[in-house]
Amino acid sequence: MMKQLTLDIGLPTGSTLSNFFAGSNVAALAHLQHWVGQGASRPFVPMYLWGGTASGKTHLLKALREALREQGATVGWLDSTMLNPPDYQEGWSLVLLDDVQYFNPEQQHTAFKWFVNAQAHQCAVLATGDATPAVLKLREDLRTRLGWGHIFQLHVLTEPERRAVLRQEADARGVVLGDEVMDFMLSRFSRDLGSLMQLLEHLDAYALQSKRAITIPLIKAMLESE
Repeated sequence: MMKQLTLDIGLPTGSTLSNFFAGSNVAALAHLQHWVGQGASRPFVPMYLWGGTASGKTHLLKALREALREQGATVGWLDSTMLNPPDYQEGWSLVLLDDVQYFNPEQQHTAFKWFVNAQAHQCAVLATGDATPAVLKLREDLRTRLGWGHIFQLHVLTEPERRAVLRQEADARGVVLGDEVMDFMLSRFSRDLGSLMQLLEHLDAYALQSKRAITIPLIKAMLESE
């Protein structure tokens, strides 16, 4: 019996608000789109997104960062991989704190200082975590501030929703995905949407190169060639 494969390719490049498939997360997406669209008059009320793995939290943070960069704004970004984060910069238009539940004590201290400075300079803060602020195991002054503003729960896409997105993307590429291939992709690989989209991109390129249709044998051949 073939063991389950977990191809963790990660988020596709170019995460944007427009390529975020909302599913049941329409309210959160609409709020962020409206916030970005307000330009220089954007309110600086904090925002917090919470949900499980593959619910789209990091996608939305990256999408907001890119949207503001396109407007000529600069942002501050902090996640648990950053061991020497910079000091707060007064020119920032937004502070982004990703997966705060993983912050070590030093990162929590930095996040708190950034939060205080952001509020003093009328700069918004958008943070994400795996639970509501009330139950996060963080220093109290940071935890309470994360709960000050707008809070949205993000839900992982259901399997029918993931199938619909895969089908939509495949159709846009002119790629035929049979039901058996779709079943194989959803049962053998990481199910978060970013990884599935990246997988489809790799499959499309490999199928074009080998001049073959996308089938289960082709997927296995692609994996063996890597």
